[in-house]
Amino acid sequence: MTTGRFAVWIAVCAVGLPLDATATRAQQTATSHVAVPVIASRPDDVGSIEGIVKADYESISGGVGVARQWARDLTLYDPNARSFDVATDPKTHAVTKWTPTFQEYTDATDASFVKSGFSEHEVAHTTYRFGHVATVFSSYVGTLASTGKPTASGVNIYQLYFDGKRWWISSVSWDGNLDPSAIPTELRAQ
Repeated sequence: MTTGRFAVWIAVCAVGLPLDATATRAQQTATSHVAVPVIASRPDDVGSIEGIVKADYESISGGVGVARQWARDLTLYDPNARSFDVATDPKTHAVTKWTPTFQEYTDATDASFVKSGFSEHEVAHTTYRFGHVATVFSSYVGTLASTGKPTASGVNIYQLYFDGKRWWISSVSWDGNLDPSAIPTELRAQ
């Protein structure tokens, strides 16, 4: 469900499944349940808009064999938060969506993230804030440890709110695209 959430299709592609089957396969390949303990949030993770987005990327990233920080990631999300992975099939051009809960996302991606050494990092972002709510457009690049080369790019769109004490992610939507030229100019590396 995290950050970047294109990560579902890159994880599926990393294990050799075709892109057009991403959402369906991600749901079907969740063969094991990942227990995610409830822990306290880190003040630096939830104290600012930039901090919560950075923490989301860090939580799902790591080298080959490195456990993901799902408990940390869970502290970033409102209990009712949802994810929206929207993708276009490159052959048929059909638009598909996958809307997993946090647990469904974790179960569907954990094994492949750990096996492939998947990491995702922010390239640039634009934030729109009004009062206690904000929207962040965050472009990203995903890499696999086995090659060290970028394997995907896209934009995560975070919806956030501030409850007077901390920031929460209320939803994240993403559209992953291997073509970096598709990323809006203001969200490309400078």
